[in-house]
Amino acid sequence: MSSISSVIKSIQDIMRKDAGIDGDAQRLGQLSWLLFLKVFDAQEEELEFEQDNYRCPIPERFLWRNWAADSEGLTGDALLDFVNNDLFDSLKNLPVQIDLNPRGFVVKEAFSDAFNYMKNGTLLRQVINKLNEIDFGDSSERHLFGDIYEQILRDLQSAGNAGEFYTPRAVTRFMVDRIDPKLGERIMDPACGTGGFLACAFDHVKSRYVKTAADHQTLQQQILGVEKKQLPHLLCTTNMLLHGIEVPVQIRHGNTLDKPLSSWDSDIDVILTNPPFGGTEEDGIEQNFPADLRTRETADLFLQLIIEVLKSGGRAAVVLPDGTLFGEGVKTKIKQLLTAECNLHTIVRLPNGVFAPYTGIKTNILFFTKGQPTKDVWFYEHPYPAGVKNYSKTKPMKFEEFEAEIAWWGDEADGFAARVENEQAWKVSIETIIERNFNLDIKNPHVGEQISHDPDELLARYATEQAEIQSLRDQLKVILGDALGKGAAKQGGQA
Repeated sequence: MSSISSVIKSIQDIMRKDAGIDGDAQRLGQLSWLLFLKVFDAQEEELEFEQDNYRCPIPERFLWRNWAADSEGLTGDALLDFVNNDLFDSLKNLPVQIDLNPRGFVVKEAFSDAFNYMKNGTLLRQVINKLNEIDFGDSSERHLFGDIYEQILRDLQSAGNAGEFYTPRAVTRFMVDRIDPKLGERIMDPACGTGGFLACAFDHVKSRYVKTAADHQTLQQQILGVEKKQLPHLLCTTNMLLHGIEVPVQIRHGNTLDKPLSSWDSDIDVILTNPPFGGTEEDGIEQNFPADLRTRETADLFLQLIIEVLKSGGRAAVVLPDGTLFGEGVKTKIKQLLTAECNLHTIVRLPNGVFAPYTGIKTNILFFTKGQPTKDVWFYEHPYPAGVKNYSKTKPMKFEEFEAEIAWWGDEADGFAARVENEQAWKVSIETIIERNFNLDIKNPHVGEQISHDPDELLARYATEQAEIQSLRDQLKVILGDALGKGAAKQGGQA
């Protein structure tokens, strides 16, 4: 069995020969719908075996086994004609209703914005045959599927698609471990990408709390996600299928921010997310938010949404950039709202390089529970492990690094009474935070000013500072644009 990464590389090499595919983004879009159909069919075979009253949710000729599995089957122009004029046309227009045929509805949604870019049917057959080397019925192969995502996102990054971040598994697992979602709790990621947080939360609940077949059915219903972009949405849907969610209709393709904040119900128990940051939303989205909290900065809007949709007692872990901590204006008001409506009990400050190569911006994990105002915020500065000066592709962050935080963490039920200050941890009262005008960029008091002359460290710091400067420039542009727009509107009203 070939490794997944080598299979994917071979597939991409074949696609480069095809005149219809222009660049990594199209290659990845092509790979995504093929992967989806293969994984969907693998699950269909399991359901067919398990269910006495099994009915295929799509016309059987479109199942992977009936047109793609035979290496000597359809090829050349005949294959292209079938894919373009039968498979795509039929799946995009499936006459299915979500309540009557939910799995068929998932397929229709997956293909709504998908395309076959390949123009050479012989090369398409070669791609399909390569893909057949991966057995998604094999549990070990399923678990390696995350490797595909990482590779795809790295390729997307090189293709210049900004805003696509793959959250390192160590960070995802730590956040899920600390939030500890339970069976029956509604778990949401409002910007779910390829579904890393949802898959990790699913596995966590399954391993700790699922005991019966009825429990497993409950778990399938409690995972909710929304993704704006077509490619990550398709990959997320595929990921959920692989994790055993038979009907991932609750993975919605759309923009979570595109409806008024007031129209959301506060019914979510757990939110785990790394929302897009550094970007701006399209014109008009800010109108969905209260007048004094309007902004086009994506991370700020998502933070408001998260506060709104959490139920009383609901828990959240959110990755946010340093800019959110020290930012002023609307950011100050949002932090005031956060600390008034939620107990922002912990901020874990991550070191540089955690999200390399996607961004050099420093990030933090905010942990909070809705329902009680904040009295104290604990900060924990996550250090590099011994001998490590920066993370890289070959030396990524490991979950074991968080053992110190986990041992220190304590229990929210007793107000984290067991926590003590140490070289990495310190506590700040809400009174101090108010005095600082809600600037949460609070340095570790146990570490003095350290000056390094190491060239690698200096270059890394320079890159980070440049990224932060650019982020501030982008924010300033948005603020100035909004101010100029309002000024023009005011003048127009006076004329």
